[in-house]
Amino acid sequence: MGLFDIFKTPEEARPKADKLVVPGEEVEELDDTELEEPDFDDSKCAPADRAERGPFDSEEATLEGPMVDLGSLRIPAREGMGLRLEVEEKTKRLVAVALDYRESTVQVQAFASPRSTGLWNRIRVQLAEQVEQQGGTARELETDLGIELETRLPLMAGAPNGAYRAARFIGVDGPRWFLRAVLSGKALHDEDAAREVEELFRSIIVVRGDRPIPPRDLLPIQIPEAMAQQLGK
Repeated sequence: MGLFDIFKTPEEARPKADKLVVPGEEVEELDDTELEEPDFDDSKCAPADRAERGPFDSEEATLEGPMVDLGSLRIPAREGMGLRLEVEEKTKRLVAVALDYRESTVQVQAFASPRSTGLWNRIRVQLAEQVEQQGGTARELETDLGIELETRLPLMAGAPNGAYRAARFIGVDGPRWFLRAVLSGKALHDEDAAREVEELFRSIIVVRGDRPIPPRDLLPIQIPEAMAQQLGK
């Protein structure tokens, strides 16, 4: 697989951190008014060693070597990694980055967040509710990356009875940003693959910038220079 592939995703006017997106599947989105507003802890949720081991803020990162610069995201290039950019159908806006690595896929999005409070504790509850309302299951897992959400969603109509798509949702609250990942593939059931993909996730650098952006709004993703040259942009 080449370094850059572009494929389209279901259209969404303003991508939000609490919208349910699973790589490779078109998932029905629920109206926010259908979701309950439970009490939640608004403290930041992140690994205790995040600043040392990642995911990093651009002001913390000391990583060396070639990087793929995507604007709000910088990802160290590594052998065997495929990178795909997910594009909104109508506006052609880049809305997510999918990294294919070790027979797994990690879909990554960075969002604006408040300086002193976090988003993941609340968003995790809302994502779980969306999964359950669509006939799936969701349970929380305690991992080195914090509290994750393990989900199973029924496949679309026509699939064998009982067939489902599994995914893990990972969320990390950083300084004025929230990084969300959806993990699928081999890493869901293979410890070695999971460890390698989690290390890849931890190597990501988030560039928040100084521009005012409402909390939960997607941070802008840009086409890398090498790709822009290929496309003649």
